[in-house]
Amino acid sequence: MQLTTHSKNPPLNYLLQAPFTLQSGLIERIDREAANSHAAKPARIVAKINGLVSQRIIQALYEASRAGVKIDLIVRGVCCLRPGMAGVSENIHVRSIVGRFLEHTRVYYFENGGEESEVFCASADWMPRNLVQRVEQCFPILDKDIKRRIIDDLEVYLSDNCQAWALDHEANYSRVTPQADEPRISAQQRLLDLYAGK
Repeated sequence: MQLTTHSKNPPLNYLLQAPFTLQSGLIERIDREAANSHAAKPARIVAKINGLVSQRIIQALYEASRAGVKIDLIVRGVCCLRPGMAGVSENIHVRSIVGRFLEHTRVYYFENGGEESEVFCASADWMPRNLVQRVEQCFPILDKDIKRRIIDDLEVYLSDNCQAWALDHEANYSRVTPQADEPRISAQQRLLDLYAGK
């Protein structure tokens, strides 16, 4: 029996789906942030992922950095991007959070020119195997209250000075520690406190 195959995929109104639209959708949004920066509009990208290997995504992030986009990446595992290189990635900061929990949260934030910011949750890391070799889902957060909470949580991870390691332009990690006048901030402990009702 011969199976009938459909070469065309139905359009998706909200989802970005690998291996079809996820990689291109991410690059379009990274490029949009670069265009917004060139137009003197607010431009920022924050991503929380487990791995960053995709050459196409890395190149797009470098171009966005050159355009002046502020980029904060929370990459728990392997990261092939080098932040802080003069003329290439000066506006990119990379940190890894290593603590009690082996986290698998993937969150992508795009400031979108100061208009309605975009926040996505996804199953995919920014790696070729996730973006073009597997079936992965990426969905937008449309509820404003939930979106605000997720953005606030990302800021906590970017403020972590107890379990964070910062990546430099020579691919070395250094432990982030609080200054004498700074409070100790642990993102994972904040989550524990939140769910414990503290």
